[in-house]
Amino acid sequence: MGAINTDIVLKTEDLAIGYASKNERTLIGSNINIELRKGELVGLIGANGIGKSTLLRSLTSVQPKLSGNILINNKTLERYSNLGLAKVLSLVLTEPLASKNLTVFELVALGRQPYTNWVGSFSKDDIDIVNQALSQINIEALKDKKCFELSDGQLQKAMIARALAQDTDLIILDEPTTHLDMYHKAYILKLLQKLAKETQKTILFSSHEIDLAIQLCDKLIVMTDKNVVSDEPCNLISKGTFDTLFPEDLIAFDANTGSFRVKK
Repeated sequence: MGAINTDIVLKTEDLAIGYASKNERTLIGSNINIELRKGELVGLIGANGIGKSTLLRSLTSVQPKLSGNILINNKTLERYSNLGLAKVLSLVLTEPLASKNLTVFELVALGRQPYTNWVGSFSKDDIDIVNQALSQINIEALKDKKCFELSDGQLQKAMIARALAQDTDLIILDEPTTHLDMYHKAYILKLLQKLAKETQKTILFSSHEIDLAIQLCDKLIVMTDKNVVSDEPCNLISKGTFDTLFPEDLIAFDANTGSFRVKK
């Protein structure tokens, strides 16, 4: 690893996440200490309902944390204005698009909103950045198509292109491979791996595709009901971290192949 990867883009310090109301506090995870560096592809994995989305919502200021610190580029989330945060963090959610009547170009151009003036007019630089994002994702041929005409895989590529056009150091995606077949799941994650290396952006995504994440990610964040750990996949395998991810009556992790198998 070269010196370029020593920059810490996202860091948490004793982070606790969950839900708080006037009368009660529901803790989902605590003592979360992670460091994500420039140019890393990082997968967030864990069983259904373990709190992956809660963690992502807390990291992106969509949901308040319970305690601890979240820092992007050595600055706590609280010190960012909404506009300032939009210039360092872009978010790709699984929610349906508000308007599928947009063309792909118009959708990707939404990524430039933090930088345009108050009437939202685009400079030549903005248009060049949108075209570059379309090119990086290899969807120039789709740019005049309406979003409702796209397949799930094409729409996901367009959403990733929008995040690229936003030109942030950190891109966070919530389950980017949902609704995709096996080929397109692998394609999207391979694309994210390529983008992290080429653009030196830090890319964090949550996924149920644990076998693919083990193969493609520089680092994994593993959530269990006991703790949240973060390390390189090979280290997590040697520590036996995946052995306790699911109830062992049905599924076992095979350390030799780095994949899960159904017990006979």
